[in-house]
Amino acid sequence: MTASPAFRRVADADVDDLLRRLRAGRLGFDLGATSVRVASDSVALAQQIQRVYAQFPLTDEVPWADHHVSIRRVGGWRRLIRPQVEFDCDFQRPFSPFPADTALPLLEWGSNWLIGQRLAHLLLLHAGVVERDGLALVLPATPGSGKSTLTAALSLRGWRLLSDEFGTFCPQRRRFIALLKPVALKNQSIDLIRAFAPGAPLGPLFPKTRKGTVAHLAADRDAVDRRHEWVRPGAVVMPRWAADAPLSLQRMAPHVMFGSLAFNAFNYQDNGERGFDAVSHLTAVCSGWQLSYSRLDDALAALDRLWLQVREEQHQRSPLAEPA
Repeated sequence: MTASPAFRRVADADVDDLLRRLRAGRLGFDLGATSVRVASDSVALAQQIQRVYAQFPLTDEVPWADHHVSIRRVGGWRRLIRPQVEFDCDFQRPFSPFPADTALPLLEWGSNWLIGQRLAHLLLLHAGVVERDGLALVLPATPGSGKSTLTAALSLRGWRLLSDEFGTFCPQRRRFIALLKPVALKNQSIDLIRAFAPGAPLGPLFPKTRKGTVAHLAADRDAVDRRHEWVRPGAVVMPRWAADAPLSLQRMAPHVMFGSLAFNAFNYQDNGERGFDAVSHLTAVCSGWQLSYSRLDDALAALDRLWLQVREEQHQRSPLAEPA
């Protein structure tokens, strides 16, 4: 997607403009696999969105959106003593109110909850996904494994970000598509990324959330502009960060990779036979690896070397020769 001369991005707007759009419910984000329209009366949220959705298009005509959410200030006497905001979607309020200055984490977590509930036609892997050479590197992992940190680091070293939270695989097309939201970094991961890339476009810090201190890394312009490009599976790497651990990159047996992908899918069982076929396909066309690391630079160097091998293997495998 190439921007026209009149193409505007969220970064081009001032906070007052964004707040007007939010109050009118006319601020929308096309994330690739899905879209969301946001309404809010929170000045803090307008400021936060400006930073972490900076490269997304800003249009006056907001098209249809899959999800319509609002982040509103809670009224009543508590508004004066303990200001709060609450998440609303289709007249449902599935979460307790958050402190008013943490509107962005509430928007992100609430949107993720909706996506996990509603995108039943796609296999949703709990995985970071990045792209290089037209192939997807899939990083499935349980919470606390360093998945988001590694995904963020890769996106800051030339890999195109598709997703941090949802590896979005279409069983019909057998391709990945971006579900492009800011990368959520927690606690020590924030300092690691700041040291790794001092100029990284990080949003504000949110201390004392339910997950500790949280900050969000904005997607870059190239990732936003290419969010509708479908990507062939390339390789699956299960990362695990451990303090002072030596670097280790070991092949996974196909049955281990199948189990890891199925276990780390939000909706594998809900997809039934289609979910089984999707994971079987990924196991058949991807090489699988287990990565243990403590230093980001070492992990990225190992993945760069691995990618030469992956690219050669995939080059030998014609798309037409993929298992049906």
